[in-house]
Amino acid sequence: MKIIVCIKQVPATSKVEIDPENGTLKRLDVESKTNGYDLFAIETALCLKETVGGSVTAITMGPPQAEEALRDAYMMGVDECVLLSDKDFAGADVLATSYTISQGVRLLGEFDLILCGKQTTDGDTAQVGPALAEHLNIPHVSWARGLKPAKDGMQVTHDLSANTQVSELSFPCLVTVDSGFCVPRLPSYLISKRTQDRPIRILTHSDLPDNRMKSYGLNGSPTAVQRTFPPESLRTRQMLEGDKVLALYNILAEKKFIIGRN
Repeated sequence: MKIIVCIKQVPATSKVEIDPENGTLKRLDVESKTNGYDLFAIETALCLKETVGGSVTAITMGPPQAEEALRDAYMMGVDECVLLSDKDFAGADVLATSYTISQGVRLLGEFDLILCGKQTTDGDTAQVGPALAEHLNIPHVSWARGLKPAKDGMQVTHDLSANTQVSELSFPCLVTVDSGFCVPRLPSYLISKRTQDRPIRILTHSDLPDNRMKSYGLNGSPTAVQRTFPPESLRTRQMLEGDKVLALYNILAEKKFIIGRN
């Protein structure tokens, strides 16, 4: 079975600057990590490989620093890593992002299964996976809580609001994976030593089958962020001295959180 896992490097902190011109996050020089939900997708792919054999390829779109997330994927046991990186991809919305990844997938050749995390912790749209499947014209299921090989495809258990449904998809297909039904393995030191020199395939705009500028980045994004701003911090700190219990009581009474004494 040939499996492709889509992952993303996301900010590891909430203190991220916003580009005032296009409303996108400034990702360079920001502490980052692999999107948590994508770790469940990687683990699911590796378990399937251990069960039925095959290969696992991780693919991501991002700036050069996104190689760090792919190195982590190598340390978990992924066989091959691909990075879609080009300034022409910057500022992409869901449509442009999913289209760019679909072009990268097409360049990789035939596959059986694509796995994605159910959503990312920075965008939170949960739309890139299904949009990718639509670009590739393949069946897909979202928010899977379990999957296993079936005849010429996959059997997927997934949530439908208040109900749970079991679906069978024929290959090739795409599944977005929820958390809770597996535990992502820790990166292996032995595997990291074995893969430290393993190359990461880097694809740019000119490498993709569709070279039209209008398909990528801000040019290929029909949605635009009008205004983005960090939330205001309303937290203040007050040091209490002397009888701290009485002082706290008086503060709460003054704010009418409790009824004061007569």
